[in-house]
Amino acid sequence: MLRRLVALASSALVVSVLSGCHGTDSWVDAAPAGGWPAQYADAANRSYTGTAGAHELTLDWTRSVKGDLGAAVALGSDGYLAANAQTAGGCSLMVWENGNHGRQRWCTRLIQGGGFAGALFDGFDNLYVGQPGLIMSYPPTQWIRWRAQVIGMPMTPRLLGDNHLLVVTHLGQVLVFDAHRGVVAGNPIDLVGGIDPTDSTRGLADCARSGPECPIAAAPAFFAGTGTIVVPVWQPGEPHATLTALHYQNGRAPMLGRSWTADAVAGGVIAAPVFSPDGATVYVNGRNRALWALNAADGSVKWSVPLDFLAQTPPTVGPGGLILAGGGPDTELVAVKDAGDHAEEVWRRGDVHPLTTAAQAGRDIAYTVIDETQGDERRMSLLVFTPENGQTVNTYPLPDATGFPVGISVGQDRRVVVATSDGQVYGFAAAG
Repeated sequence: MLRRLVALASSALVVSVLSGCHGTDSWVDAAPAGGWPAQYADAANRSYTGTAGAHELTLDWTRSVKGDLGAAVALGSDGYLAANAQTAGGCSLMVWENGNHGRQRWCTRLIQGGGFAGALFDGFDNLYVGQPGLIMSYPPTQWIRWRAQVIGMPMTPRLLGDNHLLVVTHLGQVLVFDAHRGVVAGNPIDLVGGIDPTDSTRGLADCARSGPECPIAAAPAFFAGTGTIVVPVWQPGEPHATLTALHYQNGRAPMLGRSWTADAVAGGVIAAPVFSPDGATVYVNGRNRALWALNAADGSVKWSVPLDFLAQTPPTVGPGGLILAGGGPDTELVAVKDAGDHAEEVWRRGDVHPLTTAAQAGRDIAYTVIDETQGDERRMSLLVFTPENGQTVNTYPLPDATGFPVGISVGQDRRVVVATSDGQVYGFAAAG
């Protein structure tokens, strides 16, 4: 009798567990890694992580990709680092162990020409990266999971949720793939007309400088709450680049549709667009040396604020409406507050010249690479500062750094990685 009661209780427990699961398998859907999964951190391009940044760092390791880099490295959940390099020979796509002195885990060679686009890690440490004419996915080992043909060079991919991967190429093709199987999941959209589908390398040389021969030269921004995708597009024959918005809706047809096009940014847009934390606003730099805010619902202008310099990289958008202006040659470190229908400059440091987009870690710490050149001696350093007032916390020289910085990545273990265009990678460990 006792044995029978135990069996009945066990059966009830199984039924209870199964009914509680509701047959879901959503946990296997691809989602961004918990580190710094791609260039500019998240799909909204905010260059922000909720991980509290370290006030003190120590230079743990340095190594070279033995070639060039055009995008920041991606950091996975388990301490892996991915760099999409351009090399004369040998490996170009490299995965290293960030917490193990940059030890190489694996590498492989891709078709060259697309180094301005970065890679993306999901939470299972699968890697997504493009080469001219192809989008590919790798498991934690170097063997290809899947690959699919596209028209052009994929920009940094974005995960949309629902196990879907967004791919936008430099020639204007927009596709949604099943992230695990590599098959097209929805209707494609072509943002640029008159493209030769057999020539995926056309205009690649113009992408690094955001020139007119490269229709889409920067990563798209995606906000999951509204399903809005914003892409910078320089249409052939037009005087400058504009913004185009699409809407994504899973389970409905069409999955992708056009929403609006905005050409109000004076002189055209430069670099990637960025969403506000609530998804209501899109921030973008204009070639007229100003920062612009557009309504994400219809593309109308909310405000613009002069920077008095040309920011060649996207702004950083933290919580509470604070925006750190992008970087580049002859820039200044500036913070702006979004006040709704206008912007207010919070602080400006004319003595600091940021060369890249700042990476903000939590509310209290941000990092940028600054130009400390003196005379003929070129020097770059990693600056640790407080976003609230711009005060310096610490400064760390980048030994023998050449070229220009292509980005900063902050892992969930609070490690900070800096990469330069000449292929040097610097790994900093948190010290306090």
